[in-house]
Amino acid sequence: MSSPVTSAASVLKEPHPPPLDYSLHTRKLTITLFWSLVVIDSVFMPIALYFGLQYGTSLDDNAVLSITMAALGGVSLIEYIYRTWRLVNRKSDCRCSGAKRHHRTTTDQALIQQLDWFHWCFTLMWVFVLAELIYGTTPTLPPMRLLSMPLATVLYTFGTIMLVVDAMRYLRITIPFPLSSQPRGSVPRPAIYPYIEDIVAVDGGGGATYRKQLSDRYEASPIFRAMLSKLSLFWWIGAELVATLTTALVFTLPKEPAYVVGWSLPFLWAGIWTAATIWYAKRELRREAKQWSEEVDLGR
Repeated sequence: MSSPVTSAASVLKEPHPPPLDYSLHTRKLTITLFWSLVVIDSVFMPIALYFGLQYGTSLDDNAVLSITMAALGGVSLIEYIYRTWRLVNRKSDCRCSGAKRHHRTTTDQALIQQLDWFHWCFTLMWVFVLAELIYGTTPTLPPMRLLSMPLATVLYTFGTIMLVVDAMRYLRITIPFPLSSQPRGSVPRPAIYPYIEDIVAVDGGGGATYRKQLSDRYEASPIFRAMLSKLSLFWWIGAELVATLTTALVFTLPKEPAYVVGWSLPFLWAGIWTAATIWYAKRELRREAKQWSEEVDLGR
């Protein structure tokens, strides 16, 4: 892989940074619909269903919480199945660079090589959350506080993984396995980078083309690299802090207020962080375009 400095020098003659041919504007309806369903499924459903069953029926606590927990996660499960198929089917156009086809490897090897970094993190997150839900609904008297923790667990999972990847980057420790399109043996890019690459390429339909374009832009633009580095810190620090705050509130507030906090605070934080990210990214991309143009003019 070429170094950022070399790549930047080779493309500086171009009037604009390497393009990212992907627009959120043309996908606003799809994005709005998807995240509306996620919020309904992961925030309103557990809260409304719990209180509706608890105070509108004669079911005991175990039945109320068991039914509520069993009804959760439908949207995420469908998304998980969909992106698995997108990555492993023979005609996939969104795999990481270097992923091999079925006929070149055993089935197990092919699966490991075709799934991207976000998918493995998504899988690990589901393992932790399902463990909480299964353990929490097994006792006769369910531990309601534990069943208030799944969203905090999501933040702990992704935040801690990002922390580890960023620590490896700052310490210049090479990765022992491919990190999406980043090859084994390389120093990782900012922890947020593979999430952007994988989500846009697979879930957003950007495909392998977007993976290549994102890498070109990252190598060519110092401002783009700095932006992702800062956003990476912004997200994992925020995730860890909010997960810790949610945990503290869940285990100190009365049970039902704690339940509401556990199923709502992480999403409230995510909405604020997303809005701040969009604002910051737009500002930095404008600054990148201006500086790029000025450097091109100076080089003429």
